[in-house]
Amino acid sequence: MLERFGSPAGVFAARPDELRSIARIGKRLAEAIPALAHDHAADEILDLCANHAIDIVLEGSRDYPGLLARIDDPPGLLFVRGAILPADALAVAVVGARHATAYGLKVAEQLGGSLARAGYTVVSGLARGIDAAAHRGALAAGGRTIAVLGTGVLNVYPPEHADLALDVIRNGALVSEEQPLTAAHAGAFPQRNRIVSGMCLGTVVVEASDRSGALITARLAGEQGREVFAVPGPIDSRMSRGCHALIQDGAKLVCGVDDILSELGPLFETATTAEGRTISHPAELQLGDFERRVLDAVGTAGATVDELVETVDAPASRVLSTVSVLEVRRLVRRLPGSRIERA
Repeated sequence: MLERFGSPAGVFAARPDELRSIARIGKRLAEAIPALAHDHAADEILDLCANHAIDIVLEGSRDYPGLLARIDDPPGLLFVRGAILPADALAVAVVGARHATAYGLKVAEQLGGSLARAGYTVVSGLARGIDAAAHRGALAAGGRTIAVLGTGVLNVYPPEHADLALDVIRNGALVSEEQPLTAAHAGAFPQRNRIVSGMCLGTVVVEASDRSGALITARLAGEQGREVFAVPGPIDSRMSRGCHALIQDGAKLVCGVDDILSELGPLFETATTAEGRTISHPAELQLGDFERRVLDAVGTAGATVDELVETVDAPASRVLSTVSVLEVRRLVRRLPGSRIERA
């Protein structure tokens, strides 16, 4: 919207018929927006954000998460404490029950740590149980994690996670579409789940009862065209019923982090890792140094096996075996004439 009208002032000065030409703006909202130019509530929120180092990230801006922008109903703006980085385009959500079992907490923390070590940002909701365990696992591994709140970013819920929230801010971000001081209310949590799944390539449900909010997140992930994963549990555990139902409905069964990494397909657009490397497929994060050299040598135009051997300066047998590994990981494909190109 800002690109269309040039500035916030331009938005407020626009005629209702001009505003209605913008997607998802109906008649009532188009008539209400000009009146907001004389409402000081927005100025108070801007001052609050400035005083508490809260960034306001608008849909359509360069800093807005690219994956989130692709869902059908992205939030118009995000309040952010911390920072959303380009590397966060490589994100996986780990969600589940608040009243988790010891087994669920252990698995969530392990998956959070393993995903972080593999180069992924772990996204969750800072809730009790599985969410908190996933955040802690990522933090313990020295990785990045993002917490999407159903409250405002200055009103951490549950309150006992205030210290965890500060750790998340230092190593990622707290994110919410709610105004910064918004208190917890029931309707906000299902609404925020679309952001959790929308920011990620896939969503992993670790434990969930029949009515768990994590199942809403999983459903939204599927509707958004993202991968859905579920961790199985004991067949007599109430906290695993939701996961078993997801698996029956086609979710990928997770026995370890490799089950997640192997299923994540090509990116919607290239992403930049924390080390500044540009990648087009999540599987590139798992490559060794020589595998990366061979893939780089393939380049965007492709190359013959002889050209690869000359470029990487290695025996043909080693180059061919590495090309086979890259094929298995669906990063390259062989063409007639001993030519290799990116998949």
